Amino acid sequence: MNKDLKDMTYREATQELEEILRAIENDAVDVDELTQKVQRSSQLIKLCKEKLRKAEKAIDQVFNEENCEAPAPAKPQEGSAGTLF
Repeated sequence: MNKDLKDMTYREATQELEEILRAIENDAVDVDELTQKVQRSSQLIKLCKEKLRKAEKAIDQVFNEENCEAPAPAKPQEGSAGTLF
C-alpha cells in the first residue's frame, strides 16, 4: 500500500520512485496499472521538488542570517593574461 504523501520523507519518496521505475522497466506493470503508477510517480516527483526547495530556502536563510558570503573569485593579476603559470 502506498504511504500518504504528507507523511513521506524525501528518501521514502525516492525509493518508491525507484521501485516504480524497476517495475515498469521489467514489464511487471500491466497497462491498467500503468496510468496509476505514472500518476503516483508525478506526485512523488512533485513532493521531492517541494522538499528540495524547502531545504534550499532553509539553507539560504541560515547563510543570510549569519552573513556568510562566498569569497569573491580571485582576480587575475595584470600581465598574467589569464594563465595559471
